[in-house]
Amino acid sequence: MASAVKTDRHMMSGIGMTSARTRERLVQRLEQNGISNPIILDRIRSVPRHLFVDEALESRAYEDNALPIGQGQTISQPYIVALMTQALLQENGDLRVPKKVLEIGTGSGYQTAILAPLVGQIFSLERVGPLLEVARRRLALLEVTTVRFRHDDGHRGWPGQAPFDGIIVSAAPEGVPEVLLEQLAPGGRLVIPVGSSGFQNLIRVTKTPSGFEQEDLCRVSFVPMLRDKQ
Repeated sequence: MASAVKTDRHMMSGIGMTSARTRERLVQRLEQNGISNPIILDRIRSVPRHLFVDEALESRAYEDNALPIGQGQTISQPYIVALMTQALLQENGDLRVPKKVLEIGTGSGYQTAILAPLVGQIFSLERVGPLLEVARRRLALLEVTTVRFRHDDGHRGWPGQAPFDGIIVSAAPEGVPEVLLEQLAPGGRLVIPVGSSGFQNLIRVTKTPSGFEQEDLCRVSFVPMLRDKQ
């Protein structure tokens, strides 16, 4: 089971290994690794990642590593969260502000929290019910109010809310799902890991007037995109 949400507001800023100094070291590392947008870096700095992991792992919350969150799932490495956010939003050095973004894989809610103030509204799907409920409560604690949630595996997208200006996926299918391409608005972007279990390619697909343009971003390792709900 996922851990209970931490509710004391004094825990937001953190102490020791969750302190502002520790967060700043993480931000500096991301800058060195190519995350250049200052707004995204400030989100990494300000969102309390230690609230999104089990208490036993709080001292490791600001390492640049993925960490387990229960139910066989992980909270993504901060670099990957920042990279996916930058790939979804950055254009010619500035951030565009999509009105509607579909997120597949709410997980702990950390990626959702990073993204929420940078877009109009997020529609977030999570296949593991206990993780979804904990993520809801964490995001409510952080006063994130622009997210709609659904308990679903994500393979159908969210057709009732399409088209989306952006789609961000935190689980890896074998190939790019056609249904997600169909739910992109003109100019919309899909950021998704694709490939077999273990190691995949993180790609960005942009819908253009002439079709779809695909860019490879880096090698990654995500959990597979499964078709069942829990």
